[in-house]
This record gives sequence, C-alpha cells and structure tokens, in this order.
Amino acid sequence: MKSFKYILALAAGATLAVSCDDFLEKNPISSASEAGYYVTSDQLLTALPACYSTLYDTYGAEGLMYYFGEIWSDETHTDNTAGQVGDTEAFDTHQGMNTSNSVVENYWEIYYQAIYRMNNIIKNAEGNDALNSLVGEVRFLRALYYFDMVRMWGDIPLVTTPVSGSEAYGIARSNVTDVYAQIIDDLNYAASNLPDKSKERVAGAATSDAANALLGKVYLTTGQKDNAKNALLKVYNSGRFKLLDDYANLWDLSYKNSSESIFEVQYKGGIGNPYSMYWALFSPIDNRVVTAWGGGYNQPEDELYDAYTTDGVVDSRRDKSIQVGYTTADGKFVPTKFTIKWRDDNAEVTGLREASDNNFMILRYADVLLMLSEATGDVQYMNQVQDRAGAPRTTTYSVEALMHERQLEFAFEYHRMFDLLRLGKAVSVLSSCKKLGTLTFNSDSQFLLPIPQKVIDQNPNVITQNSAY
Repeated sequence: MKSFKYILALAAGATLAVSCDDFLEKNPISSASEAGYYVTSDQLLTALPACYSTLYDTYGAEGLMYYFGEIWSDETHTDNTAGQVGDTEAFDTHQGMNTSNSVVENYWEIYYQAIYRMNNIIKNAEGNDALNSLVGEVRFLRALYYFDMVRMWGDIPLVTTPVSGSEAYGIARSNVTDVYAQIIDDLNYAASNLPDKSKERVAGAATSDAANALLGKVYLTTGQKDNAKNALLKVYNSGRFKLLDDYANLWDLSYKNSSESIFEVQYKGGIGNPYSMYWALFSPIDNRVVTAWGGGYNQPEDELYDAYTTDGVVDSRRDKSIQVGYTTADGKFVPTKFTIKWRDDNAEVTGLREASDNNFMILRYADVLLMLSEATGDVQYMNQVQDRAGAPRTTTYSVEALMHERQLEFAFEYHRMFDLLRLGKAVSVLSSCKKLGTLTFNSDSQFLLPIPQKVIDQNPNVITQNSAY
C-alpha cells in the first residue's frame, strides 16, 4: 500500500490542519477513521475542510494550476532559481518535461488524495436526504478537481467510490468522454442541491451559482455551446452578480468575496493563519524592496504587456495589472515587469515571505460574461466587460477577439493555457511564442502532462502513458 499511493493516492493518512474563517477552522478527521463515519451533518462538516484545503495546494502561488495555466502558456515565465528548478523550468521552456517530473508527480497524488476523501463522504452519505446540500459541496469540488485533471492529463483513472488497494490496481485510465460525463453529473447534482450565492453556508462554500458557472465552462470545453448558454444564463439572469465599477478593486482587500465573486479560495493574512503567498512569490526575484524577498514567479512576457495596446490606445487594465519596475533602497531603478494584482503592502512578514490576506478567485462574473459571448456569439456580454475597462467595444464576434479580451481580463489568473486549448489556438500561439524560440508544435496532445512514471511502473499492464512521452 505504501507504493500504491502513487496510483490513486489512497494513503490519505496525514491529517490536514487548516484554520480559516468558518468552515475552514475545523480540523478534518484522519483518514484512518473515515470509513463509515459521515452519517450526520455535524460529522460531515468535520470532513469538509479536508476537501476544500486541496484548493490551497492546487490553486496556490506554487500550485499546478499556476504551472499549467500560466508558465506552460505564452503569457508568463519564472525567474525562480530555488528548489528543483529543472522540474519547474520544464513548464516554462517546454523542454525537459519528463515522466519523473516532481511537480507533476506531487500534484497527481494531491488530487487523488482529495478524491479519496470525497468518495468516502459521498458513499457514506448515500440515502440521507438531509445531507444532500453538504454532499453537493463535495460533488462540486470533485467535479472541479476532475475538470482540472482531465484538462491537464487527458485520460485519467476515474474513481467515484472508495476502493481497496487490490481493487485500485485494476483501474485503468478512463476516456475523457467518460470523465466529462461524470463531471457534468456531479455539477448537475450540485446545482440542484446547493443554495444560491445569497444563501451560501459560509463565505467560500460552493453554491448552485458556482456549479452552474463551472458547468458552463465544462460544456464549452466539450463543445456543447447550447448547454453552456443555458447553464450560464442561470447565473446571468439571477441578478445576484455584477461587475465592480473599478477593475483594480477586484484585488483590493476590502472587496474580498465581492459582488463579482462566484467561487473564491479563502485566505486569512497573518502568521499562524492560512495566509496566501501570491504577492510574495509573484513579485520580482530577490527584490528586497517591493517585498521582503521576491519569488520571481508568474512574471509577464513582453508580449502580454504589449497586448494591452491597440492602435496606440492603452487598455486601463494594463497599469492595474502590471508594474514596469521598482526603485532599490539606494535609488536605482530596476526595469522589470511584474503583476500587482495581489499587492499587499501591509502584510505581516514571516521569514522572507509575506503572510498575505489575498483570496484567489477561481470563478468570477466577468468570466461568465465572456463565456456567454463564447457560447452565443453575441458580443453584448463581452461589451459589458469592455465597458468596465473603458475599452473599445467589439462589434463582431470572433474567436480572436474573445481570446484577446480574455487575456487582458484574466492575465496571471491561471486561465491562459486552458483558454488557448479550449479555443483551438494553443498550437499556433505557442509555435510563434518568443519565449520558446524556434520550438514548434503540431498537436494539442503535446500539451498534456505525463502520467507519473511511478504510476506506470506499479501497474504497467493497466496504466498507459501519454503519446508525447
């Protein structure tokens, strides 16, 4: 069983201690006592933090969604020189990605540990209608995690019930079609059983609005535009969401969980709390002025910065997203671009990192509006996002116009590579990307991550590898 954790990461034995507002303040029970435990609402509530806590890993400043969504794309790069640099640079350069990549292996295990916990909860809550809403939260999260995984790995083992070690050795990779069918089923259940955003259980809990927004993105990813439109219109027509007047306010700490937020990872600043590190790690490498140190992650490419200028007119989102340099303590200006979206100048410092208070928005209303334009070809939704930015309105829908608008609106927020793949532009954009030099691509399959070699070695007759490896 020790080695088997790399297959489905069933060894979820380490208790994840989390302390955050409301539902994140409770410590989950250890997996040793999970089986047969969740039969009341109180018991289920003790287990939910372990499901949500995975968001801190996968959507954190060093999470796989950052590596894949940003530096795996044309949009940003990393200047980081610490840790296992070769494994992280493989995302940046598209060279050297291999089946033993430690980042890929680590997050494969993290995802399946979370899914193990959730499958236990869902199984033990079967037949108890009083738990439907809480199970809806779990199924939303399971759908989100599988959606992340299927987009990054393609075919993956699809596990929806607790399984033993011997059973798991027989589980092969499921076709993406079957994985998406399960994701859609989970989200439909969540949308039908969860309260809307105005009645969310606590700040940051999954809601029917979050389920419908994510369902819209899943349908777009699978080419089902009519179904995407129907799901997204439920959010749009609800009247519960609106764009903030000022784009910069999206990252103002006084606007956490705002009217634009649909699903947001909850952090609490300060040492001893579950603080965020976006500001510490996304600032310039070793700056010692902007931040205590500076991680050099998620640094913008010049092409991203230049994309904000059209016919000599600068989009207002550029200077609310990117700073072009900083001045050292001895008065020297260092010209280097970095994102200021998660700026937190008053964060308490622990060691060389800021213990920041920034949340992270996975789903926000501007995304719903742009997805509606994608689903319908109607620019009226895109225009609302452009109006907020004071940008010229698009008059005729095109994939290129949508892709450009999404890049300006969501820069640094882990959307870019997923957008390029969904919109069919990954091969062309990355083949002409300056940071990748003369590298060229001919298939989206080249952008899938490898199945960890340990997984294949432990089950070579069942688990196959992606063709690019």
